[in-house]
Amino acid sequence: MGTQPALLRCRKLAVRMTAGRIAIDGYVLAMPELAEVEWYRKQWNAGLGKKIVDVRLHAGNRVLRGTNTRELHRRLVGEKFLGSRARGKRMLFKFSSHNWLGIHLGMTGKIRVESGNFHPSKHDHLVLYQSERALVFTDSRQFGRVRFHHGRTGPDWWNTRVPEIISSEFDLKFVDRFLDRHRKAPIKSVLLSQNGFSGIGNWMADEILWRAKVLPSKRTGKLTAHERAAVVRAAKFVVRRSLETLGRDFSDPPRNWLIHQKWKSDGVCPLHRTPLRRAIIGGRTTAWCPRCQN
Repeated sequence: MGTQPALLRCRKLAVRMTAGRIAIDGYVLAMPELAEVEWYRKQWNAGLGKKIVDVRLHAGNRVLRGTNTRELHRRLVGEKFLGSRARGKRMLFKFSSHNWLGIHLGMTGKIRVESGNFHPSKHDHLVLYQSERALVFTDSRQFGRVRFHHGRTGPDWWNTRVPEIISSEFDLKFVDRFLDRHRKAPIKSVLLSQNGFSGIGNWMADEILWRAKVLPSKRTGKLTAHERAAVVRAAKFVVRRSLETLGRDFSDPPRNWLIHQKWKSDGVCPLHRTPLRRAIIGGRTTAWCPRCQN
């Protein structure tokens, strides 16, 4: 893959546990966000149109909670992998004969392809074998989840009324209604809610608010009409460009983005080099520029 993108570089080394969560270089490790999930989803594309010849899984493990693993095994063997899609932080994989597999990566989940003679390790909780390859889901800390559904229509747990951010349904009218339900909460916390801003996590929320010039701690009910509109525009821009970079080939977002400064102890605003400020907002490490966002 070449040079590691910023999101990987900030997540390596100095790994430790803080309050039950992974911390790296002093920062809490966030779960993959919308664009990262899109990239992981495409890793199984090499197996499109090919049959599943065997399934191996760790039936008693936490990532398979609530899933009928015997039915998953029985129904997927002999079926073809037909396609997939991502929605927010979730993925849905479609197989022939009306079979559906849902995966949430959680904090440490990954999807990859291995050779056909691959031998799973203890963290490889689901392996779908094809004649020439193995489609692998691994999750070292088991915060992710695997779900299975058999039916002519997609599973109920996949359906949601929350519009995707790049869709036309995600507009100022929708966002206004959602923000009005959380008027007392800091806007940073509200952007992390998957019921309104599907797929947005810590770094994307900070990026959106920096571009919208909105202070992360500002109560949602105090936002002006101009600031609300700016949040909508910034959300669409950040998601679209993230999908074009991270979502396409896991390359870095543009160098003038806040993400490249957010995790640095001496991070500065990409616009005018003002030192960034940080605080815990909504339980997450938050960075902002005191000159741009006030």
